[in-house]
Amino acid sequence: MKTDTLRALWKRPVLSRISFPLALLAAYILLALAASLIAPQNPYDPLQIFAWESSSPPGTASSVGYTYLLGTDGLGRDIFSTVLYGLQISLFVAVTSTALAALIGVTAGVTAAYSNRWIDALIMRVVDLQLSLPTILVALIAIVTLGPGIDRIILALVIVQWATYARVTRAVAMTEASKSYLDAARLLRLSPPRIVLRHLLPNSIAPAITLIPIELGHAVALEATLSFLGLGVPIDKPSLGSAVANGFQYLLTGQYWISLFPGLALFGLIASINFVGEDLRRRLDPRSR
Repeated sequence: MKTDTLRALWKRPVLSRISFPLALLAAYILLALAASLIAPQNPYDPLQIFAWESSSPPGTASSVGYTYLLGTDGLGRDIFSTVLYGLQISLFVAVTSTALAALIGVTAGVTAAYSNRWIDALIMRVVDLQLSLPTILVALIAIVTLGPGIDRIILALVIVQWATYARVTRAVAMTEASKSYLDAARLLRLSPPRIVLRHLLPNSIAPAITLIPIELGHAVALEATLSFLGLGVPIDKPSLGSAVANGFQYLLTGQYWISLFPGLALFGLIASINFVGEDLRRRLDPRSR
C-alpha cells in the first residue's frame, strides 16, 4: 500500500518533472540567495580577509574559529565564500542580461514581421550582421568600448544575445501574420499595436521561451570568459570566472584548489542550466515528445 502511494505521488505533474539537473539548478539558486547567511566570510570586506592565511589548503582552521572548507586563494579569501558570492554575481548578470535581450529581441522580431518590408529589411540586416560575427569578438568589442563594471557587462551581453531572439521570433511571427485570425483582426479595424500585442505576440513567443534557458547558460559562460580575461566584473566583486582566473597562476605550484573548486561550481551551473533548457525544449515541442 505504501509503495502504491509513493508511485501515485511520483506520477503527479509537479513531482514527475523534477530531475537531477533541475534540483541542482535550484540548489545553486538557493545557495546564491542565501550566500550572506551561509558564507563564513564576506570576500568583499577587507576587514574579514587575513593575508597571512593566503593559499591555505582545504580544511585549514582560520584564526577566528571557522574552517576553510575549500581553502583560501592567494589573497586570503575563503574559496567557499567566494564561490557563494560569485554565484550571486554570475546569476544576477546572466539572468538580467538574458531577460533584457529576450525583451528586445522578441520586440524586434515581431516588429519586423508585422511592419513593411523596408523596416523588416533594416532590422533583419542588423540581425544578420550581429549573427555573422563571433560571439566572443562582439562581447570583447562591446566591453572594451563601454568599460568595466557590472552594468556594462550586462549591456555587452544584451548586445550579443538579442539578435538570436529576433531571428527566431520573426520566423514564427511571419507564419502567424498570414493566418486568418489576423486578417479578421484587420477587418475589425483593430489598431496595429493591439493586433501585435494581443494576437501576434502571444502566438509567436513560444520558441523564444525555449531559448531562454539555453541563452542563460551561454550568458553565464560568456561572463565567466570575460571575467577570466580581466574584462568582466570588478576585481573587488569576484564572479566565478574571476575566481578561476585568480588561481590560474598558482596551478604549477600545486595549489590546485584555488581554481579547481570555482571551476567545478561554474561547470555544474552551466551544465544544469543547459540540461534544464533541453528538457524544457523537449516538453514544449510536440515533435520531440
